[in-house]
Amino acid sequence: MSEKSSTVTAQDDVLIKKVVRKLIPFLFFLYIIAYLDRVNVNFAKLEMPWFSSSQYAFGAGIFFIAYFIFEVPSNLVMRKVGAKKWIARIMFTWGIIAMLFIYVKDNYPLFVSLRFLLGIAEAGFFPGVLLYLTTWFTSKERAKMVSLFMTANAVTLSLGSPLSGLLIDRGPLFGLAGWQQMFLFEALPAVIMSGVVLWYLPNGPEDAKWLTTAEKAVIQRRLAEDGSKTVEHGPILPMLKEPDMWKLSAVYLFVVTGMYGVGFWVADLVKKLLVTTGGMDAFTNLGIKSGLAVGLVCVPVFTLTGIAMVLNAASSDRHQERRYHVAIPAFLGAAGLVGFALLQQYELAALVALTVAVCGMWSVLGPFWAMPPTVLGRLGAPALAAGLALINSIGNLGGFFGPKVLGEAKDLSTQGLFILAGCVVISGIVALTLKVSPSAKVEASA
Repeated sequence: MSEKSSTVTAQDDVLIKKVVRKLIPFLFFLYIIAYLDRVNVNFAKLEMPWFSSSQYAFGAGIFFIAYFIFEVPSNLVMRKVGAKKWIARIMFTWGIIAMLFIYVKDNYPLFVSLRFLLGIAEAGFFPGVLLYLTTWFTSKERAKMVSLFMTANAVTLSLGSPLSGLLIDRGPLFGLAGWQQMFLFEALPAVIMSGVVLWYLPNGPEDAKWLTTAEKAVIQRRLAEDGSKTVEHGPILPMLKEPDMWKLSAVYLFVVTGMYGVGFWVADLVKKLLVTTGGMDAFTNLGIKSGLAVGLVCVPVFTLTGIAMVLNAASSDRHQERRYHVAIPAFLGAAGLVGFALLQQYELAALVALTVAVCGMWSVLGPFWAMPPTVLGRLGAPALAAGLALINSIGNLGGFFGPKVLGEAKDLSTQGLFILAGCVVISGIVALTLKVSPSAKVEASA
């Protein structure tokens, strides 16, 4: 490598780190808020006994039916109005709707309606951010960047679990029960941050005031050389003819079924384990109530998951390999689910198995989301925007089916977990049939 090339590479590295510092922590925090408002209902259920397991599962999952319907239109609108305005709109509306859950009480139709409306409000946030990242980072860096952003999932369940448990355990405040306080206080940040997004988030590199003209040119040059700079115009429908797009949708559907099957029941699963093994008594003797106890147990599980996500994504970028970095964690996740189902009498062993399950399934995400732009980018920006949203919306139907699997299973911790493990295995198998390459060049022609 020439000295000039080395210098350019060093300059590029400095610029990448600058962009990461400016964008990733901010987007990471937004996703923590979004994910917390999406899944905190699994802690609220601990204090909402008036809903049966089947009713809860349907209400929790109906969120993703709305997601499925509205994600593609949302991403296409974002291309027209810009990331700043659209993400701010998404956050404001979902924050207001999330607050309204304080009125649910034993009103099941209202519970289901608000979950559906929350799905409409939030639809487009995640695929919108994925699309947004393609305007900043090349395919070689994308797995790590997506993983750093999506580690918010694990951090939310790590830090949000004890927070939700603590709020639920609180006594009445201003006439609100603990679960009502949880919905209110965890929704407020979304409304507040919607204004911050309008002030802080640039629509793209060309709109970033913290970049010099030269730095903006470097970003455009890097994307062009990588082949990742998407054609600005082009038809949408050709994406439907890409076989790998449908395989990617299947991979995501089956792994998300496992993820949300666990994610929306994790509080119940952990509480049942602690009660069965006597672990809850130890917390009670320390004066710790059940909600906080469950949250504290979730902390190490999801902290390790966040670390595993970043390490797997970094390895995927370093080796420029995606398929095995998706499939192997998926198989490990399935093994962990089976282990958790079989080890219910052994508290520590069961928690280790749960950790393996969660680490495996969540670690799929970074390498997985690095692949779609290499399939769809050459088709044009509209096709990429629609394709990312379509893959995510199809995959997130697993957020409807996963909770239903455990909610309808006769035994919450065995039969349903075996079914979820089977889904995650299928995800890994389909991933191995993909032909996409992380360094695939996309043509700069319409």
